[in-house]
Amino acid sequence: MLIEIDDKSGFCFGVVRAITEAEKALAGRGTVYSLGDIVHNRVEVQRLERLGLRTVTHADMPQLGGCRLFIRAHGEPPTTFARARKLGIEVIDATCPVVARLQARVVRAHERMRAVGGQVVILGKRGHAEVVGLTGQVAAPTLVIEGAEDLERIDFSRPLYFLSQTTQSIALFERLGDEMRRRAADPDSVRIDDTICRQVSNREEHLSGFARRFDAVVFVSGRKSSNGKVLYEVCRAANPRTHQVEEAAEIDPAWFAGAESVGICGATSTPKWLMKQCADAIGALQLRMKNEK
Repeated sequence: MLIEIDDKSGFCFGVVRAITEAEKALAGRGTVYSLGDIVHNRVEVQRLERLGLRTVTHADMPQLGGCRLFIRAHGEPPTTFARARKLGIEVIDATCPVVARLQARVVRAHERMRAVGGQVVILGKRGHAEVVGLTGQVAAPTLVIEGAEDLERIDFSRPLYFLSQTTQSIALFERLGDEMRRRAADPDSVRIDDTICRQVSNREEHLSGFARRFDAVVFVSGRKSSNGKVLYEVCRAANPRTHQVEEAAEIDPAWFAGAESVGICGATSTPKWLMKQCADAIGALQLRMKNEK
């Protein structure tokens, strides 16, 4: 049975940068506290915990005076940095540059809409760390929508500025943007600003083609990963024999019955070493089944 790992899957630039910064901070200097999971992958988080990383919440910050606090790639609102300074916490800022640019664009969008009595709308997952950081850039409210069902919450009599969380689907963003212009009292008052990261979004078309090449596909991703959910569905639409796992121990031999080829791929929060472990586990299963015949 052919087993192939997708060479374009795995950490995106922002996550690679964050993991590298964390490893440098942990090298020989003791504990580092990460504000939330450094990456939405339980197995990778556990690896970094063995090096001395500790995951904390905002509620823990008052106890961290004099400690080092890691800001992950998702970013944080300005209030978090101000609070850290007040508490005497050393901040290691690993906000993804793409996310940082988007944060600045959100601020500018609010400035434009404030001048014309408009509203700022973001396509994103409510409660997601990146979205919390985006909506926290200004005190004024930012409307977060997750799909067409949320369009009813928009006041289409007013101008609007539409942006997106970096890891959202381009197709969904474009569909919603078209519908906003259709519903708007003045279509010209709808400003659509595509802020989706192409290093992430370009994987959709690639993974769709990758998944079709194999009899079965194993998609490796943390179940809390927003990007993982999107890309898993892309693979499953292309190949119904796509199965999601967080680690090799979850692999079921029954998935490969009659399969002559298996593709291994993953999300932008999935480390290469974890995909390799899954490929090795499938290879071991294949060998064991061969020996049992």
